[in-house]
Amino acid sequence: MFEEFVVALVVAVVALIVAIRSQNQVSRLRERIEVLEAARQAMAAPAVIPPPLPVQEPSPAAPAPSETVSAPTEASPPIAPEPTPSLAPDLAPPPPLPEAQPGFEERIGTRWVVWVGGLTLALGGFFMVRYSIEAGLLGPGVRTILGGLFAAALLAAGEFTRRKESISQIAALPIANIPAILTAAGTAVAFATVYAAYALYGFLVPATAFILLGLVALGTLAAALLHGPALAGLGVVGAFVTPILVSSDKPDFWTLYIYLAIVTAASFGLARVRLWRWLAVTTIVFALLWTFPGLGPAWINPTIFHVIAGFGLAALLVVCGFMFGPPAEEGQIEPISSGSLGAGLLSATMVVLAGQHADPAMIAFGLLVAGTLFVAWRAEAATAAVAVAAGFVFIVFAEWAIRANPDMLVLPGGALPGIGPAATDGSVSLHLIVATIFAAGFGVVGFLAQGRSGNPAVAVVWSASAVFAPLALLVALYARIAHLDRSIPFAIVAVILAAAFGAATEILSKREDRPGLQTSIALFATGTLAALALALTFALEKGWLTIALALMSLGTAWISLQRPIPFLRALAAILAGIVVLRIGYEPRIVGSAVGTTPIFNWLLWGYGVPALCFWGGSYFLRRNGDDAPLRAVEAAAILFTVLLAFMEIRHFINNGDVYRQSAGLTEVALQVCVTLAMAIGLERLLLRSGSIVHNYGAVILTLFAGAAVVLGLFMLDNPLFRRIDVGGPIFNLLLLGYALPSLLALLLSYAAAGRRPAEYANTVAGAALVLALAYVTLEIRTLYHGPILATGATTDAEQYTYSIAWLVFGVALLSAGILLNSQRARLASAVVIALTIGKAFLIDMSALTGVYRALSFMGLGIVLVAIGWLYQRILFRKSPPPATPEAAT
Repeated sequence: MFEEFVVALVVAVVALIVAIRSQNQVSRLRERIEVLEAARQAMAAPAVIPPPLPVQEPSPAAPAPSETVSAPTEASPPIAPEPTPSLAPDLAPPPPLPEAQPGFEERIGTRWVVWVGGLTLALGGFFMVRYSIEAGLLGPGVRTILGGLFAAALLAAGEFTRRKESISQIAALPIANIPAILTAAGTAVAFATVYAAYALYGFLVPATAFILLGLVALGTLAAALLHGPALAGLGVVGAFVTPILVSSDKPDFWTLYIYLAIVTAASFGLARVRLWRWLAVTTIVFALLWTFPGLGPAWINPTIFHVIAGFGLAALLVVCGFMFGPPAEEGQIEPISSGSLGAGLLSATMVVLAGQHADPAMIAFGLLVAGTLFVAWRAEAATAAVAVAAGFVFIVFAEWAIRANPDMLVLPGGALPGIGPAATDGSVSLHLIVATIFAAGFGVVGFLAQGRSGNPAVAVVWSASAVFAPLALLVALYARIAHLDRSIPFAIVAVILAAAFGAATEILSKREDRPGLQTSIALFATGTLAALALALTFALEKGWLTIALALMSLGTAWISLQRPIPFLRALAAILAGIVVLRIGYEPRIVGSAVGTTPIFNWLLWGYGVPALCFWGGSYFLRRNGDDAPLRAVEAAAILFTVLLAFMEIRHFINNGDVYRQSAGLTEVALQVCVTLAMAIGLERLLLRSGSIVHNYGAVILTLFAGAAVVLGLFMLDNPLFRRIDVGGPIFNLLLLGYALPSLLALLLSYAAAGRRPAEYANTVAGAALVLALAYVTLEIRTLYHGPILATGATTDAEQYTYSIAWLVFGVALLSAGILLNSQRARLASAVVIALTIGKAFLIDMSALTGVYRALSFMGLGIVLVAIGWLYQRILFRKSPPPATPEAAT
């Protein structure tokens, strides 16, 4: 019973497979029939013959052909008659039949099993060797012989199947080539066998192992030329993974890296011959990964050999247009060419850092950087590697500087974990020599490379590296040797570097324009200014860095006027932004060393000099147009001017403590006065410049002054609400806090009148009126209560004095309005008198008693009648009507 069930199950499975296969065949046949039917219908379609052209009768006035066409002469050959086009169109050949897409069964049977089979064969050989070692079944010699025989069997099987398919004319699948898979597995096993015979068992001396590995690599290269990319892919992966699968307890890095050099050479050679970019990239990645096991001082020499060998092979075989590399497109930067050199530089950088800047590592790193410059000079395809080299140079020297000065990484909360006082092992003299060579190499070669290429990116990369590398090296050496302190020798070097960059800028400016030349000129000019800024930083105290950067921004703006390079305008704005960020980090510029002397302290230099520089820079930039960099510099000029005034006021009021939490009436009054004065200045400056920055700056300052008046003078620091000593009568804090702001607000309203909306100017004038009325009121209270206004009861005489003073103030405003013909002053008078009337009826009627109440209303009535008389007789006087004839008679 069970046997019958098994037979039925097998039959059902076979029938299902056959049915699926038949269904796939029927689908392919149906597709081919549909294609043939479409082609037959296209061929049977009738040809469309165009109708004959109508014959135009010649007009009687038209000349005869013999009269219009001259006979051919010796100078002009006879005109051949044009061929008559055929009326029957050419029948196009039928389109080729599309290839049928493989089905699921075909993919399984022809591709996947081949891939898995080849990988299984290779792994089987590796694991057999490993198992024989662990179990002790066979001796070392037998294992080696069996490995070689297995590799030979795989290679023979691959070659046999390749020739068999060629004889039988059976086309191999390009992505599942059985001969290629077998040959790849054989080469991988051959690599492992030779490596084990040398490294594990000592059967081979280094020379014999080197020759055998080279022969296997060359054999793999030759086989891949015949069998295609499948062999190349599996062979390269197997060759690079072999040292992991066949390992030893005592690693020999010299043997490992010699083996990897041979494998790398074979892989790069194959990639070059067949132009397989993916194979070159795969080899570069594997070679870079094999650098990590050798990092450390103990294995520095073999690791250096590995890095140099990989870099040299990449330069010879991968870089386009150099030595044996692929052909290059003129003027194009090729990413794989640059990336292959960049990978070698990354490996060298890791060796230097892991080896603690040992002399062999630094020398090897210097050789690779020099090689990068040489290769990029000869082959433009590797130009991007120059920028990579400049970046790694900075990383190496910056790490060297920080390693010797761990305090540079100390934060306010304490030192970072793991940072100790150990200094680098590399000598200072070697780093100085290498840094000098690097700076000269990048600078000179980058300058000489200008104008050699038609690609602007090439010129920009060279110029950027020529500027960045020397400056970065100078900063790193300064931090390591001078410990960020004042150093005249480094300042002199910076000046020399600035002179070199300036000379390069001048020379390039006189050359004929080439692609990328203008950007390169801008970069060298930027290097000039940066070197000068560093010179100031090195020669002066740390607080002068802000001034140096501001002067650099001014110089950049001036140079942009002499050399109209667009980038220089943006650079001036960038430098201004850096200065703004600098004061955001420490507003006192030099910390607690700002001093206590009023006005003439570090705030004057730290804010005043940058403000002057930015005003001068905005003047230079405006001469060549209004754009975003100009507006940024103008905004920085306004910001530093405002901050200079505010910081000096806080410094003066608080005896040098600009971080004091509270502010008094004196400070707020000075801030309001200065803000209003600067708003007036911007309004006047706006008439000449028309700058949108000056426009918004004036509005923002006005709004700030208004907020300070409301919140500070009338609420938080109002002497009526707080015990504030305002001083004696007349000349006191009230004059500074209310009278002077009132006068400045009035001037601001006149400065804005006619150029801004009427509501804006009237609002500012209303604020001036309120401040003036407050000043009059508070001065009267000072006469009755002394310097402290927040205490004491209000007497009838004081209330009566308020009414009289308000009336006098209103009459004074009315008189000024009549004499100056100012409607605004007359309206302000009306407001004050209206307030006086309201006070008389709401406060005086109930609060005053006796003669004061009577005098208050009597004086108010007299003033109101007098005002009415003035309006009737002077302002709105009506002329008498003209006399009529009857009245004249």
